[in-house]
Amino acid sequence: MKRNPLIPFLLIAILGIGLTFFLSMKGLKDEEKIASGGKEQKQEETANATPEELYKQNCLSCHGENYEGGAGPALKGVGDKLEVADIKKKIQEGGNGMPGGLIPNEKLDEMAEWVSKIK
Repeated sequence: MKRNPLIPFLLIAILGIGLTFFLSMKGLKDEEKIASGGKEQKQEETANATPEELYKQNCLSCHGENYEGGAGPALKGVGDKLEVADIKKKIQEGGNGMPGGLIPNEKLDEMAEWVSKIK
């Protein structure tokens, strides 16, 4: 009894086409969710986050766990050197290797005030 050698190829091709069709339909159904990249959930998290939590999420890797610096400058005593408005501008715009826009605009004032009080 000899089997037709095309049957395994056809089964794999049909399975591949079916899987492609299914995944494209799933993608169309979840298009908005995929396009947002989960930003809705992140916005909720940051809306309720404290400045310290935002620091841990966005700044700790460069400015250090104890604000001692590392890849970025130390934040201890930065409030003695800069005004809160200057700190806010730096957080918002970045510069000298620091990316801007990591902190949401609605949290900038609170974050700048918090950074200015780090001793």
